[in-house]
Formats: sequence, C-alpha cells, structure tokens
Amino acid sequence: MNGVHCVSLPAPALSHLMYAMEVSPAVMDFKLDEEEDYMFLKQILHSTELHALFKAHDAILLTNAEIGPALSNSSEIADQVMADIRPYAMMYEDVRELYQLLRSPHIHHIMATHDSIAQKEFVPKLTEIPVEVDEDEETVKIVQLVKSQDTLCGERNAEPIVGATIKAEESTGRILIARVMHGGAADRSGLIAVGDEVVEVNGRNVEGRTPNHVLNILREAEHTITFKLIPNIGKPSLRESRVRLKALFDYNPFEDKYIPCKEAGLGFVKGDIIHIVSQDDPYWWQARRECDRTMRAGLIPSRALQEKRVLHERSERGGEVVSSPSLLCGVGRRMIEEEEQEVPSPTTPSGCLAGGKTKTKKIMYDLTENDDFDREEIATYEEVARLFPRTGRYRPVVLIGPPGVGRNELKRRVLATEPERARATVPHTSRPQKLGEQDGQDYFFASRERMQDDIEAGKFLEHGEFKGNLYGTSTDGIRELVGAGYQPLLTPHFQALKMLRTAELKPFIVYVRPPGFEVLKETRHQAYARSTFDETNSRSFTDDEFRDMIQAGKRIEFLYGHWFDLEVTNDDLNAAFETLVRAIRRLDQDAQWVPASWVQ
Repeated sequence: MNGVHCVSLPAPALSHLMYAMEVSPAVMDFKLDEEEDYMFLKQILHSTELHALFKAHDAILLTNAEIGPALSNSSEIADQVMADIRPYAMMYEDVRELYQLLRSPHIHHIMATHDSIAQKEFVPKLTEIPVEVDEDEETVKIVQLVKSQDTLCGERNAEPIVGATIKAEESTGRILIARVMHGGAADRSGLIAVGDEVVEVNGRNVEGRTPNHVLNILREAEHTITFKLIPNIGKPSLRESRVRLKALFDYNPFEDKYIPCKEAGLGFVKGDIIHIVSQDDPYWWQARRECDRTMRAGLIPSRALQEKRVLHERSERGGEVVSSPSLLCGVGRRMIEEEEQEVPSPTTPSGCLAGGKTKTKKIMYDLTENDDFDREEIATYEEVARLFPRTGRYRPVVLIGPPGVGRNELKRRVLATEPERARATVPHTSRPQKLGEQDGQDYFFASRERMQDDIEAGKFLEHGEFKGNLYGTSTDGIRELVGAGYQPLLTPHFQALKMLRTAELKPFIVYVRPPGFEVLKETRHQAYARSTFDETNSRSFTDDEFRDMIQAGKRIEFLYGHWFDLEVTNDDLNAAFETLVRAIRRLDQDAQWVPASWVQ
C-alpha cells in the first residue's frame, strides 16, 4: 500500500543483546579506547547486513530437515510406464516422444544411478562380527573398519591405512596402538584408543609378530579390516587443541628418516599456518594445515624434537656457519643520507631515476652493538593468532635488506604513491639548526646531552655520530605517527628488528632480496645505478660489492628470515614496487597472522 513502510525487526537474539548494551551500567565507565570498541560493536549490531544474516540463519534452521529420495526404484517404474504406453505410441505423437525418451540410454543410466545412490549401494557392506569368544580370554573388543582409499594431492596414502600407527612394546613385544590420528577412520569410530593391544588382524594372530608383519596384513586387506583388541584401561581422551603455529622451516615427511610412519606425516613449507590438533606425544605432534578442515591430521616434529635435530646437524657440520665481518657487509656501520652534497639521483641499485640532481645524505655512523647479534636462533614454530585491521590504525611497514638492494627507492615510491597515509620518520640530531630548516619537519633538533640520555634510556632505534654530531631514529617518533593515523615506512638496519618487532608496534616486515649475481649486475648497470658503498656516490657497483650484497642478504635471511611477513626479490623495480603496494593495501582489508602475544 502507498505510504506504508515495512519495518524490518532484528532477530530476537540481537534485540536482547542490543538492549543489554544500552541499559548496562558499565557503559558509562568506559575509557577512551573502550568507548571506541563499544561504538564499533554497536555499529556492527545495528547493521542491516548482520540482521539479514541472522534471519537467513534462522530460516535455514527451520527448513533444514533432511531431504531424502522420494523413491529408489525409478528404473522399475520407467519400465512399467513404457509397457503401459507402448500400445498408444503409434497413435499419438506425444506418447511416442515420451516412449523414445524413456528408452534413451542417457535417461536409463541417469535413473540407474539415482537408484544406486538412493539405495546407498556405494556404502561398503560390513561382514558379520564374530561373537564367539573364549571364556578364559581377557576382555576384548572387536572393531571392524573400512580401509581408507583416500590420497593426498595425488601422492601416497595420506592416512596410515586406518588412521592409527602401531609399535612393539620393548619389554613384552606386544603390538600396541601407538597413535590415533585425529580425523582418521580409527578416531571417527571412537573404538580404538592409544595403548590398546592388537591380538588379531583379519582373523590372523599377531602375538609375537613385528609391526612390519602387521602392516603387511593391513596392506593386503582389500575393503574391511577387523581388529581384535585388548582395551587399554584408563585410555586418555582426545581433545583437539586450538593452537595455531606458523611454520618457520620446510618439512617433508618422506625425507625424514626418524618419523614413525612416513605416510602419516604432514608436509609443509615455511610460512604455512598449522593447526595443532594434539601435543600428547613429546616428539611428534598431530596437526593439519589451517583452513583444510576435511584433511586428516598428520604427524609433524615437535618443537623440542626439531630443535634437537637442528643442534645435531650443526654439531655435525662443525661450525661451518661463521660470523665473519666480510659476510655482514660492514655491520656496525650505517649509510644515512645527508644534504651537504649534490650527486646524481640514481642513489639505489634497483633502477631508479637516471639523470638530474638531488640532495642526498651519505653518512657512515656506528650502530649500537647488539650482544646477541651472532646468536643462531633455532627457528621452529611461532604461535600465531589473527589480527584484524582497525580503521585509522596502521601497522608500520619495515623494509629490511642488504645495503644497496633498493629499499630507499621503494620507500620513496610508496611515499609518493600514498601521500595521505604513508610517512617517513623524522630523524633526530644534535647539530645546530640551519637557516630555513624547521624543527620536527627536517629534523628534531636536540642538545647532545639530551640525545645521549635518550640513547642510554633505549629510546633510539638506531643512532650514530658524524662530524661530531649525533644522529638517530627515535622509537617515539614511530609511535607518534601511528597515533596520528599515519603508516610509518622504515628502512632500518636489520639489527633494529629486535626493537621493532613488539606487540606495541606490530610491524609488517618486508625483506627485499637481491636477485642472483648475473641479474643483479645486469639490472643495476642498465639503470646506471651508483654504488651506495661509495661516500661520493660517483661510481657504479663493483662485482665484489654485488657479491657482498648477495652474501649479506643470505646472512640476513639466516638470522631473521623467520620474522619476515613478505619477501620481495628486487630483480625488477616496477614489479617489486607493485607487489609491495598490494601487500600494504591488503593490511587494511584482510586479517593477518601475527604472534599470539600481539593480540592477547
């Protein structure tokens, strides 16, 4: 009717929650941050999209009754219909068309398939369970399982036959269930538990046999496998963990000579998010890859086992990895820009502008020594959780890489592309302010004594001295940019990651990797790139400098690769820039996996 508007009422559950939030006395006691969260939640609860989702959910619940086939003998009915209408097929065109349609092989096979599914002929038929058990025999359970035929990614069987592994008890030689894989056939049955003794398999006694003998019997079985088991008293319950870990190394179970069952292993690569299902075994955890809900759990080495393995491999290598200064490309020294001289503009080796003049800063200064710099941390797993984006609250973007790889040019391009949101930090200095310079825009000017006090208090991310004046980057400056609604863009020395990677700053760390020697040399020479190792910036890179850059990159990857959120190979400046910008923009749209401590 004209003039009448339909009012959409929220779902009852939402109405109750909205009312409770309005009348709750705690609303008046919110702090500023809590009030922002409250207003955000209130906006979500009042959104029409959420109300529509609740109504759709309720409608599905009301109509979600199981729908089964109306009949399971459609082929038989079709044959009867054909027999009934056959006399009339020569008399009427419509009847003849129906008769020919029902006779067609396509319709015949469709109906036959329908009947097979309706009658559930695809379900394996289990044989009768024997009930005769000797009175003198211990309490036993007889379990019959359908042998798994599933494979993973077209490779070997993902499940160890029935989703369980076995072992021989050292003292008695009994065959015991060593592990029940979450999601496997044994786990789904609820009838097989860790510690159960295997007495018979498919009617064949396995007492005194080896695990390999039992496995051969299992492999020979075609459809079903019947176990006679002596139950383990006081079996532990299998509870699924909620822990998510980020893998910090690559793992292939088929190359692991220590894994109890290679087919039961779960392979992964560095960066994969893994859902830990069970940590009951101190050496072998059960896990599945995140978002792969249908896959059975697989075995992965525990953190303790992987650390022991890495330490063992390092001891066998006899300390091949050395921390020589030549590999670190001048660690303890830092190139920063200074406006005191004009040099050709291509100051980076990544193929930036070729021609013209620009004011650059080139200062060598000492970095704060880091006591544990050369410590070889063993990267195994890191517990992670989802960090959801917040409007107007940006994560700092940190570009890490060896000197000369092109981070400064990428930074310059991002700042030019995102002028409303991206900002570079303003450095601090103890030198006198020059004519035309603005405090807080060109530099933050401070006395030498104050800067030294702040350095001792740990307020500087990195610092150094040039011509008797102190220079440095303050961590407070990063916090101020984030608080003002900007996204800081940093290119610090890689040692600074230890101060940057905190729950307060939550940085997004991008590693800019140099390409191989030939590509690195070719692309830099084509762009007429000037060496950043030369204080006058008047010559191109040498072959030794290219090799040092590549070696320094490998060293950075070895020490800090497990902290990288994104890796970009700068073999093409435009492609590297586009990859970087896409990743930065995704930070505003998608939830990111970060250390769990950052969101707790």
